[in-house]
Amino acid sequence: MMLIRKWGFILLVILFLVLQTGCWSSKEIENLSVYVGIGLDVAEKTPFEESIDEQGGNYPKKDLITVTVQTVPGTSGGAKKQGSGSSPSDQTFLNERLTGDSLFQILRQFSLRRSRPLIGHHLKVVVVSSELARKYSMQQLLDFVLRDNDIRLSTLVMLCQGKAVDALSSKNSSDIPAFYLRGLPQNRYRSNKILPPMSLAKLDAKMQSGTSFMLQNVITFEQEHKLSGAGVFSGKTKKLLGTLNQSDLEGVSWIMGNALAGPLKTYDPRTGQTIVYEIHSSKSKITPIIRQDEISFHVNIKSKGQFMEDWSLANNTPTDKNIERLQEWFEEEVDKQVNQLLQKLQKEYRADVLGFGEQIRIKHPRLWEKVKNHWDDIFAESRITHEVHINIEGYGSIME
Repeated sequence: MMLIRKWGFILLVILFLVLQTGCWSSKEIENLSVYVGIGLDVAEKTPFEESIDEQGGNYPKKDLITVTVQTVPGTSGGAKKQGSGSSPSDQTFLNERLTGDSLFQILRQFSLRRSRPLIGHHLKVVVVSSELARKYSMQQLLDFVLRDNDIRLSTLVMLCQGKAVDALSSKNSSDIPAFYLRGLPQNRYRSNKILPPMSLAKLDAKMQSGTSFMLQNVITFEQEHKLSGAGVFSGKTKKLLGTLNQSDLEGVSWIMGNALAGPLKTYDPRTGQTIVYEIHSSKSKITPIIRQDEISFHVNIKSKGQFMEDWSLANNTPTDKNIERLQEWFEEEVDKQVNQLLQKLQKEYRADVLGFGEQIRIKHPRLWEKVKNHWDDIFAESRITHEVHINIEGYGSIME
């Protein structure tokens, strides 16, 4: 009996080990090329591609887009690296470019020139040039990226005013541009000129719903980068309509109530000198007003913060009169930013990227079913009023 139990236990252990799942199809990371950034530009063949094509290395395709793939570490032979020293061990990233009409096919073409296949598990950012975004819809450009199981939906999407390849370049050998760009939106706690990060998941939801949307814009000069404004995209065509500047994004943060921090600057009307308010918090409430067939909105904006800079030196005493006067001046500046933004969105772009339609959907769902298919046109003609309340709670660390 003991012998039977013993052999039974041994057979059970063997069976358990055989049935255990394992990483049968795993691939060592050392044998893969990890790409962390993708840049999409209007087609412009590289000298490498032109030379290869002359030697019969081309394949059937239309030249629609040029894709920049940024890999780390940049240790592949035969490709020119950017942003690193002369020794291969010093390479922090590698940019390679290919042209074609299918992002999937282009990425697989790298298998013909690399000993290590590309893998997208760690993709951080996709940068699309504004020129390309005007020609093709974001749904076309990102279709493969959204379908690929290797790519995480937390990947960020950004717009570039110039070429995407320039946004993925750096003169600083210690920087990996894809990581750098992904980190910039985290500075929202310091500035209200930065939009909430737009991930693939969020962007896909907006495109599927037909909602107009914004993408943060990156500008580049001599391989140095800066966030500046945003691109406005049509909910119908998913193409770029135009851009918003930094002041417009301040207006966006006021209407959406997501200004976490940052300066609000205006000028003392008595002296013309600079005065600055620091935002500590903000909130807004968008109220739809339905009267017969007419839709209008009222936006209530509130903010708390402190008085942080005064070049006129005429407002240093925190008296009730001074505070009330300063609050009024700052409220007028917010009014100006909001009016400028609404004028651009309603009259120039005719696109609701601020969530006014969402308020109709939530509070008046039956009405929304009637208007959702042509909402941007209705938004463009809607009357929008607003009121602003600035509350100065402190004067900073000054001696009275």
